[in-house]
Amino acid sequence: MQPTVVSREDWRSARLALLAEEKRLDRARDALAAQRRALPMVRLDRDYRFAGETGEVSLGDLFGGCRQLIVYHFMFGPDWAEGCPSCSFWADNFDGIDVHLRARDTALVAVSKAPLDKLLGYRQRMGWRFRWVSAGDSGFNEDFSVSFPPDSPGGEYNFAPRTHKGTEMPGISVFLRDGDSELHAYSTYARGLDMLNGAYHFLDLTPKGRDEGDLPWSMAWLRRRDRYEG
Repeated sequence: MQPTVVSREDWRSARLALLAEEKRLDRARDALAAQRRALPMVRLDRDYRFAGETGEVSLGDLFGGCRQLIVYHFMFGPDWAEGCPSCSFWADNFDGIDVHLRARDTALVAVSKAPLDKLLGYRQRMGWRFRWVSAGDSGFNEDFSVSFPPDSPGGEYNFAPRTHKGTEMPGISVFLRDGDSELHAYSTYARGLDMLNGAYHFLDLTPKGRDEGDLPWSMAWLRRRDRYEG
C-alpha cells in the first residue's frame, strides 16, 4: 500500500469526519442490538443430552445457574483429528471471557459433534479453558443447522438453502432459561460471527486492515496458534 501523508491539521480534519461516521455506526449498532433483544423466542420441546467432563448433562445443565446461555457451535466432526482452524481462531478470541459473562448472568459453552476425549485433548493442546461438550448423536447440531449428513446437498445454513458440501459449519446460538424449560432466542452464522473475533477488529483499525483481498480465500493465511513458524 502507498500511504497518503498530510499535515497534522489535515489528518485531524479527516479523522473528525471519520469519527462522525463511527458514531453513526455506533448508534445503528445499538439500535440493531435492541432489535435483536426484542426478537420473539421459541420454547424447546426436545431433551438434548451432551457428554461433559462430569458425565451426561442436559441443555439446562449447561446454563450452570445462569439465566442466559451462549453456545458456540465449534466445527469438529466425529472423525476429525483436530478442530477447525477457523473455529480455533475464534476460540482464541473468546477463551477466558466466561468469568465476565457469568457476572452478567450468562454462561458460555462450546458444542461439537466429536467425542469428548477428542475435544478435551484438543483443548489441552491449544491451552484453552472454556467448557466444551460433545453433542454426539443428540440431534442438537442438526436442529441448529450446523451439522449435515455426508454428501448431502440438502438442508439450510444461515437461514438459506445450503450451498456447501461439508458436514460441519460454525455458528452461535443463544438461549434463555424460563422456569424449567429453555427458550431459543437467537442464532447467527457466517459473517454474523465476526462480532466475536477481537483479532479481526484489531486488524480493522490498521492501515492494511485484514489484508485478505489477494488471497485464494479470506483466511488462507490462518494457522492454528501452535502451527505458526517463528
